Amino acid sequence: MARRNREPARRGWLRGAPAPLWVRVLPGVLVVGVGVATLVSPNPLDIGFVLGAIPPLAGLSYGPVATVLFGGLSIALLTVPAFHLDDPGSTDLLTICFVALLSVFISFVRSRRDAQLDLERTVAEAAQRAVVPPLPARVGPVRCAGLYRAAQRGTLVGGDFFDVRDGPYGVRAVMGDVQGHGLSAVATVASLLGAFREAVLDLPDLESVAARLDRRLVVDSARSAHAELFATAVLLEFTGDAGAVRIVACGHPSPVLLRAGRVTEIDVEAWTPLGLGLADSGPLAGVTVPLLPGDRLFLASDGVWEARDAGGVFYPFADRLAVLADGACADLPERVWADVLRHSEEIRDDVTMLVLTPGG
Repeated sequence: MARRNREPARRGWLRGAPAPLWVRVLPGVLVVGVGVATLVSPNPLDIGFVLGAIPPLAGLSYGPVATVLFGGLSIALLTVPAFHLDDPGSTDLLTICFVALLSVFISFVRSRRDAQLDLERTVAEAAQRAVVPPLPARVGPVRCAGLYRAAQRGTLVGGDFFDVRDGPYGVRAVMGDVQGHGLSAVATVASLLGAFREAVLDLPDLESVAARLDRRLVVDSARSAHAELFATAVLLEFTGDAGAVRIVACGHPSPVLLRAGRVTEIDVEAWTPLGLGLADSGPLAGVTVPLLPGDRLFLASDGVWEARDAGGVFYPFADRLAVLADGACADLPERVWADVLRHSEEIRDDVTMLVLTPGG
């Protein structure tokens, strides 16, 4: 089974990336190979048919001008007497000329299409980065490190989201997972992040922030009879000196605490996911955790907790995190991601990780 999500941001040749080096050099290799073979052979070689492949191969990776050049070289090899291919039938010569002209046209169309696709890709990446901008290394007294891998190839944003913001009530962070993944979930992600960023500035307690996100999804879902939007999320709020953190979980895995080489899963009462009406489930209640110098909080999405190997065994997240926690905090998400990939044959879900180091 092919492994997915090894390098989600890397586009393959057949997905719009530039042609690999061997494709670019192949037309030149064929020109030189046919020329040398005919010159050193004591007898005429019937390999003129190879020349018909040179212009199309050039059109795969070069522009119209270079394709014209390779087409001209193919015709020259076919007609120059020194190469012993000087007795082609008129049909052979016309065929090579037709293929060369057609290759130039195809190269022109491909070049224009690639330029348009590059423009559209640039715009799409800018729009996605506007939804989930790069995570700063520090927000107030909290150092941050994150990793995001969307399940859908060619995208930067999927169904997971996270953000860390400083406001009048302290540093607040959110990580969540909306219904679905890929581009279809981006609109919901954008709506939730917008509501979170406004709530950070306006609302004095973390439970109210969670309620605001819930109301945002309820309102968005009501606009469509069949939307049924919902999302899981965990929210954190650090005190001004980062000596404690308050945590509210809405159907999402709680953070784990890394302290003195030990990994502790923080027990937080899990409330219903956002969008299902938190007010109907009773008042939200979070938990406050005191923090010591050197503590780290590690948040991970379901893509990490529920990753399985070929035998269906879940990734032992807490156990592996204790082993991988040594080293720089900024590299910890990447180390865990590499370990998840070694454990799992296939990653089908979005993967998000966030490491928060208070007072670092």
